[in-house]
Amino acid sequence: MIKKFIRRVLRLGSTPGPAAPVVIPVKKHGIRREALSNAARRTCDGLHQAGFQAYVVGGAVRDLLLGLKPKDYDVATDAHPEQVHRVFRRSRLIGRRFKLVHVMFGDETVEVSTFRAPGGSEHAVDEHGRVLRDNVFGTREEDAERRDFTLNALYYDPHTESVLDFQNGLADMRKKLVRIIGNPNERYREDPVRMLRAVRFAAKTGFAIEARTKAPIRALAELIGNVPPARLFDEMLKLLLSGHAREAIQQLRREGLHHGLLPMLDVILEQPMGERFVSLALEQTDLRVSQEKSVSPAFLFATLLWHEVLSGAKTLQDKGERPMAALNIAMDEVLARQTDKIAIPRRYTAVMKEIWACQPRYEQRSGRRPFALLASERFRAGYDFLVLRAASGEVDAELAQWWERFQETDEDGRAAILVAPTTGERKPRRRRRRKSGAATAEGSSGANEDAGGVAGGTQ
Repeated sequence: MIKKFIRRVLRLGSTPGPAAPVVIPVKKHGIRREALSNAARRTCDGLHQAGFQAYVVGGAVRDLLLGLKPKDYDVATDAHPEQVHRVFRRSRLIGRRFKLVHVMFGDETVEVSTFRAPGGSEHAVDEHGRVLRDNVFGTREEDAERRDFTLNALYYDPHTESVLDFQNGLADMRKKLVRIIGNPNERYREDPVRMLRAVRFAAKTGFAIEARTKAPIRALAELIGNVPPARLFDEMLKLLLSGHAREAIQQLRREGLHHGLLPMLDVILEQPMGERFVSLALEQTDLRVSQEKSVSPAFLFATLLWHEVLSGAKTLQDKGERPMAALNIAMDEVLARQTDKIAIPRRYTAVMKEIWACQPRYEQRSGRRPFALLASERFRAGYDFLVLRAASGEVDAELAQWWERFQETDEDGRAAILVAPTTGERKPRRRRRRKSGAATAEGSSGANEDAGGVAGGTQ
């Protein structure tokens, strides 16, 4: 508190403070408090009743103004994290670099942050200027000044139903621009993830990245390598599940931000088959998001890295490695390189490997193998992956069609459409029935007795 007081005193008479916001009444913007989620309303109401300020901020306000349904809600307040935690019984403190509170109502979680002050000597930074800790609290106006983009510096007050615009965000939204607040070089160095966020916002809204905001991105792209892998994964997941993943990936390439994020992605997208495969996967993901259907992150990352796995497996086979062994080695090598950059959780990488590993099994359509594959836990995900491969021209469409028929028919019908083993294909070995210990000890007479007993039973 003393540091905060001194900082404010030193500012007096030197530089002007943050400008007061433009207040837009509900009759002009049209957002009623009922448009918020129940959890967002209850969070703001709880803080207000406890004597604190509380505003819905950031992407939720932006989306509501654009006529979109927010996926989640963030709330900003003058209450410190520990005070927020005391107000709500079902809440938890999270974060070290940026301390937050997650307030839970049923299945919905609202992220609550305390008003922050702009960057200064109080912030710990690394040698590149990236902020390592950002828990210097400030005023509402200072909080708006330190936000990343003007379209995210909009505050909605559920009690007055007014929107507070601190950085001309509404004007930029009318111009369809994504504009950073402050000096772009400094803001990107403070947090390189802001470059990815600029791309995500532009892809999601259809806006252009404002020229001054865009100018330093290519030169500073290498700073992405300084971001912790776990945080990069979270940001990439938001980008890929934004409903505009295809456009976002293309924009990453245009801005030079793809290197190091998804290894070999640029090479893949320059190959006709690879580009078709990835484009189809992203189109289907965007469609499912638009239809509010679930999307599997493991499946999505499996599609993005598949051609790198294929390339690695082929190289190993050319050196004499057996096909399945080559595939397994390539999978491990690709994931090792990838998780060094983006920390894909193990619960996803395990599923990715299962999807990749079962692809050769879809080519085996004789004997009991198809039945065993059909009964496996990852059959459906693997089959959907196969359909994508067929649609992109990577495998014959007839293969995917055969598996579609195999699923839809009954047991007898499945046996009828099995494919005869090809020349050189190893037939599955039949299990030999082991004799019981009693039969082994008693010899042939015991066996005869068992047979007679069965015959007698049938008579």
